[in-house]
Amino acid sequence: MDRLVDGQYRGPDRPQEPAPGQPDMTALTAKRTLEVKVATPAEIPFDAVLAGQAPMLFKGLACHWPIVQAGLQSSQAARDYIRAHDRGVPVVGYTGDPGIKGRFFYDETLTGLNFKAERATLEDFLRRIEAAEDQHDAPSIYIGSTDLDAYFPGLKAENDLGLGPEVYGPQPPMAGIWIGNRTVAAAHYDMSNNIAVCAVGRRRFTLFPPDQAGNLYPGPLEPTPGGQVVSMVDFENPDFDRHPLFREALASAQVAEMEPGDVLVYPALWWHQVEALAEFNVLMNYWWNTTPAYVDTPMTTLMHGLLSLRDRPDFEKQGWKALFDYYVFGPGERAGAHLPETARGPLGPLDDLKARRLRAWLIDRLNR
Repeated sequence: MDRLVDGQYRGPDRPQEPAPGQPDMTALTAKRTLEVKVATPAEIPFDAVLAGQAPMLFKGLACHWPIVQAGLQSSQAARDYIRAHDRGVPVVGYTGDPGIKGRFFYDETLTGLNFKAERATLEDFLRRIEAAEDQHDAPSIYIGSTDLDAYFPGLKAENDLGLGPEVYGPQPPMAGIWIGNRTVAAAHYDMSNNIAVCAVGRRRFTLFPPDQAGNLYPGPLEPTPGGQVVSMVDFENPDFDRHPLFREALASAQVAEMEPGDVLVYPALWWHQVEALAEFNVLMNYWWNTTPAYVDTPMTTLMHGLLSLRDRPDFEKQGWKALFDYYVFGPGERAGAHLPETARGPLGPLDDLKARRLRAWLIDRLNR
């Protein structure tokens, strides 16, 4: 069975590394994420990343951050730096037995998870991580997506990219921190664009464009290991008999190997598996969308589509697809352009008030 080794998929009968002096001609290697040099975060070409659907890795862009410098001294120095900003409010953390090998996933029934979540103090989790260092069979521990301003006052102010509305739009980004030992977040997508900063340790992102969703074999809608649907493929030991289309996904995959101070930017809805590779790892990230706050999540629309569209005859679905293309996926102004403004209703430009009215109309229909 093929295995992922340092970004390469190797056949079952091959060693992990080729013999000295011999090139490895059969390893299937995902291409590397494009590395771009910029002097400051303000020079990041966000339009090229987002509109161009091209993730980019900026090596060392945050290497001057105090948290990065602390981590380069030692894991202990990094933990002490984080402790100094701890507000003392309990955080949510996740722990898995050594047998999961860092991969936070489902149990054998696919109706439960192979780890437990609990609320405890930061100090409690940090001590557990410290105790697990240098253990051969260490438990997997991480604190995920914890709001920086709410839980670690001052930390973001000292470690920030200095970007504003010119990038994020009118709504500020959701800035979070991820802390843990060696862990694997199974491939999933987020509904926001992401700036990921490797602050301490090392990370590997394996990225896939949105059109590879079917080739990644998405799992149950609920429960999910981290809030989003995840791929059922074990990247470390992919079963190509069970998941044959994963080979097609690999043809579109790219890998970003991150070291302290590296910054990765990628668009919303890109699938990504994230591996924390050191004994102590810290990631800081910024999620953002430039859509107005009144715009609802498309996931609600998708879920209602399962209820209202999926089980209709194919000829009906094709007709509805044409209507969705006209009203939703085509140019926003097209459907109302031939109507006077007073008659356009929700076909015209939306604002907060019109969005409230449309939402109330939908709730009324759903409650019938």
